[in-house]
Amino acid sequence: MSPLIQTDAASGQSSFTRVVLATGADGRACFREESLPLSEGKPASQLSPFMSAQGYQLRHSPVGFRSDFHCTGEPQWVFILQGQMEIGLQGGVSRVFGPGQHFYSADTLPAGAVFDPAVHGHWSRQVGPDPLVTVFLRD
Repeated sequence: MSPLIQTDAASGQSSFTRVVLATGADGRACFREESLPLSEGKPASQLSPFMSAQGYQLRHSPVGFRSDFHCTGEPQWVFILQGQMEIGLQGGVSRVFGPGQHFYSADTLPAGAVFDPAVHGHWSRQVGPDPLVTVFLRD
């Protein structure tokens, strides 16, 4: 995983690294990283351009929680406040996110596709000794 903030040595421009859980061209979930420029504000307090949001939800998942394979209904940011969340993809790839980390969940079902748990989506689970507390922030 790349550092959260990166600065281009030549231009001095900083960017925020957004981890994205996306749907690839083959219809399968995948991870990728995108740079969001921190082009607003001042050198001592760099900001991204303003992004709108519909609302947010808080979630508590007890020790032992695990979901089945599913797709994200609507793209949303996921911020981990407490505990650890593992996201697993088809083929056995997974990533663990802990407090202060995030990902942008955008692995929606491809248009016209019928959900197939052997092809589409991801699963999530709580890992470690602490319950999982997350914030879902919908675009």
